[in-house]
Amino acid sequence: MSSNTLIDRRTCLKGIGVALALPLFESMGWAEPEKKKAKPPVRLGFMYMPHGVIMDQFWPASPESFLTAPPLALESLRPVLDQCLLIKGISGIPIAPFDGAPHALELSTWLTARLPDAERRSQVNISISADQIAANYVGHFTSLPSLELATMPQTHKENQAGLHEAYYSHCSFRSATQAVPAEVNPRNVLNRLFGMRDQTGRKVGPADALDRKMLDLVIGGARDLRRKLPQSDQHKLDEYLDSVRSVERRIAAIEYRQKEAALEAAGVSVSKRHASDSPPIEIKIPVGDKRSEYMQVMCDLNVLAFQTDTTRVSTYIGSTPNGVSYPELGFTNTHHSQTHHANDAEKVGKVAAITAFNVEQFAYMIRRMQSIREGDGTLLDNCIMMWGSGLEDGNKHTRENLPFIVAGRGGGTINTGRFLNNVRGNQGDLLTTLLGCAGVPLDRPIGIATKEITEMRATI
Repeated sequence: MSSNTLIDRRTCLKGIGVALALPLFESMGWAEPEKKKAKPPVRLGFMYMPHGVIMDQFWPASPESFLTAPPLALESLRPVLDQCLLIKGISGIPIAPFDGAPHALELSTWLTARLPDAERRSQVNISISADQIAANYVGHFTSLPSLELATMPQTHKENQAGLHEAYYSHCSFRSATQAVPAEVNPRNVLNRLFGMRDQTGRKVGPADALDRKMLDLVIGGARDLRRKLPQSDQHKLDEYLDSVRSVERRIAAIEYRQKEAALEAAGVSVSKRHASDSPPIEIKIPVGDKRSEYMQVMCDLNVLAFQTDTTRVSTYIGSTPNGVSYPELGFTNTHHSQTHHANDAEKVGKVAAITAFNVEQFAYMIRRMQSIREGDGTLLDNCIMMWGSGLEDGNKHTRENLPFIVAGRGGGTINTGRFLNNVRGNQGDLLTTLLGCAGVPLDRPIGIATKEITEMRATI
């Protein structure tokens, strides 16, 4: 039986007595013959910077010069440019009738490629985001379906065009009406990854038979109830069921890890790692408020979560458009204030320096992934990491040509080491393509997407 033939989780649990003799690895598929190594899973990550870039200082002079003479904004990526794909020509979603809300929509539309509901502006009502679509598909294989990180608290309040404040600082949406909060404390992230604590810091205990029976009863009863409810109440019940299913996935993952631990204790190796794989990286929590150190430890946590297969989907909001400054760069002006530069050379220089700083943190994470051995290659070989912004130019709030860098070969699905300087597509097309490369099936394109960007793909 091929390794991509999967077994339904409930079927697996019902027959676990037999399955103990042959532990299932990775995507709960059947084991391959000993001579053939199991292929590592593909991980999908997104890292965000607000306000766009200085376009003529960001794009290379030509596709031919991309690897040998990158612009200063990309200099930190030079050692791994052969692992990167720079994409020019991706348009953002037009924001009318919300023309007065460029910052509220630059982040909230970044992974949804969809505008909020104009009739319910004061409520969250947009669309499930690309990361959560992926998490719904692969999340039950890991302890955490997805990992959401941010550098700054998501507490900024600005009511642009009457839109709900959550649009301003969230990029992940579990459903059209549920924004997913991000964790900003590195120690809390570490506890959540390996200390069995949830996002509120509460300890998550082991699941027992009662947990499973209660969840089955709740889901079964809710389905029966749904048929009797009006449409408005059905919508509320669907959201409730989404939350219940999230708990169910967590319990299933805990059960699976418990069975692995029992097998290890009995002397049966169930490790998904190969003997040649790098050991898990060490995490050092920084002391002080140096922004680069803070961002790098968050990147390390992302790397560790992927390396240990604790999650396969992540987002990292490097900053939000709410007054952040960069003292390390030698000035205290806020990012947003400098983006409205009106071509003033000093302000343009500061925006360019901020862009280079943020790309450098992304480069730090990518280089770290490349240094980690996994299977027949590196961790980066099995990742798709997207860096970008929801604006093209912060001075004019344009969105016709958003900056995007994709790093990692996605298990061999992406042809890297290139600058695609004439792509014709939108951000929904890009997201649809990336999820396709990660092996996530879609029943419809993401947001405003109409196609896949086939020139990104490797020829197999």
